[in-house]
Amino acid sequence: MGSASSETARTAPPNLDDLLWGPKFPGSAIKVAMLVYPEMVLQHLVGLQTILNILGADIHLVGFDMTPVITDVGIPIRPTDTPATCPQDMDVLFVPGGLKGTIACMNNPAVLAFLTSVARHARFITSVCTGSLVLAAAGLLEGYKATSHWGVAGLLPVMGAIESRERLVQDRNRITGAGVTAGLDFGLILAAQLRGQQAAEHIQLIIDYAPQAPFRHDVASETLAAQKATGRSHAAWIDGNALQAAQAAARRLKL
Repeated sequence: MGSASSETARTAPPNLDDLLWGPKFPGSAIKVAMLVYPEMVLQHLVGLQTILNILGADIHLVGFDMTPVITDVGIPIRPTDTPATCPQDMDVLFVPGGLKGTIACMNNPAVLAFLTSVARHARFITSVCTGSLVLAAAGLLEGYKATSHWGVAGLLPVMGAIESRERLVQDRNRITGAGVTAGLDFGLILAAQLRGQQAAEHIQLIIDYAPQAPFRHDVASETLAAQKATGRSHAAWIDGNALQAAQAAARRLKL
């Protein structure tokens, strides 16, 4: 007759993480610094976080201070670090996008100093959506090809970057994604860089990422052009203030 411990071992349920994701991928720990700030777009963060979590990454959420930040959808994110406490030896530096929050970051010397400090040692310097404007304001995209949300990508050259309208751009160790959903494409490409294509393909399967957009926006059309024009007409405040922040950054960078 078996012991109670052996009976327990036979009947114990599997670990939920192992059941869903499988074993963690081998390799040294991946260290990631993710900037968080008020009015950031939550989807930018959680899409990449999900992918990095499957990789078993050590993630640091870096805020202005330790106060939870309210995202675009009202869900708060609690920082784990401030620029003063975040370790410097990161594998990945990541900046999400937002609206007013992006502009605040572009004008915040402490945030820009943190980004330039961590970037000196980071293997990959990355962003999604308007996060590339913050990287550019810190001088981290000067001479690099980069993308951003279609509404603000034209501001990148003001700060010395080479504008691209591609959904995903990698130039050396800079990886930038376009609008909100491009963050998942970006995350999978980053996973492949960190752990290889096989790992990235496994994650793509696990998160069931096989997008089939219900409405076509992948080709130039009069309808799409009109929709973009309407979007621009509602973004006058953002446009003006983002341009001012970009111009101020260009002056600081002596461009």
